Amino acid sequence: MSLIAVVGATGTGKTGLSLDLADEVARLGGTAEIVNCDAMQLYRGMDIGTAKASVEERRGHPHHLLDVLEPWQDAAVAAYRDAALAAIAGIEARGAVPILVGGSGLYASSALYDFDFPATDERLRTQLEAELDEAGAAAMHERLRAVDPAAAEAIGPHNGRRLVRALEAVTLTGAPFRVGLPPEESLARPTIIQHVRVERAELVARLDERVERMWAQGIVDEARALREAGIERGTTAQQAIGYRQALDQLDGALTEQEAIERTKALTRRYARRQVSWFQRYPAEPPADPGALARRALDSL
Repeated sequence: MSLIAVVGATGTGKTGLSLDLADEVARLGGTAEIVNCDAMQLYRGMDIGTAKASVEERRGHPHHLLDVLEPWQDAAVAAYRDAALAAIAGIEARGAVPILVGGSGLYASSALYDFDFPATDERLRTQLEAELDEAGAAAMHERLRAVDPAAAEAIGPHNGRRLVRALEAVTLTGAPFRVGLPPEESLARPTIIQHVRVERAELVARLDERVERMWAQGIVDEARALREAGIERGTTAQQAIGYRQALDQLDGALTEQEAIERTKALTRRYARRQVSWFQRYPAEPPADPGALARRALDSL
């Protein structure tokens, strides 16, 4: 049985394609269920900034791993991997077609590839997170560069959470921290991959329009509600692009226009990283939803 994976940068139309695929599977007499692999769509209350499909927009197709975390909880790739694989196995047991959709590269890869997650140590992690809060991501980046320059180069100086994870793993194992896909590994299961691409100029225009729409739809009010729900007690959700800037606007640290422009710039940067990540996946030519649905059903 083939899993369909719909991946790509934010703003490329992955959600729409996944729903069209599910519609086509139903038209051909089957059923499909969708599994989210967008890390921020795991969170309850984070709807506008993540472009999460509403219940009505889901067209009656079952969705999994949406709204499963509170905003104060931290997301973890290993926990996501276990939940995603369990969801996919359940879908297959029901005789349905699983569709994995989203743009969080490491999360998608954890479900598609055989990943070995390094051991963790809660005390060490807490110590490193405290050092991150005190010294900042740039200092943690320099610290990682001293012991694992390849990992430091791959992660960059801004992703504090990933820098902490890498330092934790290197400290515990003494071995380099693997960043990205397993080297020269094949996919762990039969998978039809659709890397949704949009020309750069069009994508930039889409992303800028999307950010403007987020503010028009009320992301600042959503951020206010998330603050009341405890988003700043955790480390993952409060750093989500758009929400961090909306929170800063609420605090008076940014004007509305500054928050919008900063969100646009960060979104464009994030999209470039997503494109780079998914380019490493086995290439499949674009196909229309009907053809993909038939391939998936033929593999049942």
